[in-house]
Amino acid sequence: MLKRLFDIFFSLLGLIILATIFLIIAILILVDSRGGLFYKQLRVGYNNTDFKLFKFRTMEAGADTKGLITVGSRDSRVTLIGYYLRKYKIDELPQLFNVLIGDMSLVGPRPEVRKYVNMYTKNQLRVLSVKPGITDYASIEYSNENEVLGKVNNPDELYITEIMPAKLALNVKYIDEKNTFKDISIILRTLFKIVS
Repeated sequence: MLKRLFDIFFSLLGLIILATIFLIIAILILVDSRGGLFYKQLRVGYNNTDFKLFKFRTMEAGADTKGLITVGSRDSRVTLIGYYLRKYKIDELPQLFNVLIGDMSLVGPRPEVRKYVNMYTKNQLRVLSVKPGITDYASIEYSNENEVLGKVNNPDELYITEIMPAKLALNVKYIDEKNTFKDISIILRTLFKIVS
């Protein structure tokens, strides 16, 4: 209950504070390339249920039909403004709407697409016992994931065999340790990571 109140208060506060910035970003996205303002993707959330995750659109329209993983900092599908939105994680900010409506929490395991959730082991499925979050241990540890994937010939294989299991282990660690102070610590570490 306390976590939900925390999420509602700070997501609403964030949306109010960022309203002007959202407007500027919206104009830049719409001027930069054809397509909508937001990218909505089905992700798997609490209790293994699907929901629509919101992001600012950073790719050309229909880019997800060419693969679910973004590789490298200069993936050809990424728009000019999209490159900078991704670099500073600004594209994730619309997920404050997901937090406000209750699909997500500020802190929790990052929600995955169904394709990869279907590969989870029984222990890894524990990550679906809590609400997914905007940030978590794995988001901090693998902040350069796209660059790593961009350096290999088979990014999907690397993600499935190495990165995904490591991230899920960090998610399970979060579930075992979670509390309000831990959440605040993760938020502060995330902000520091973005700034640095």
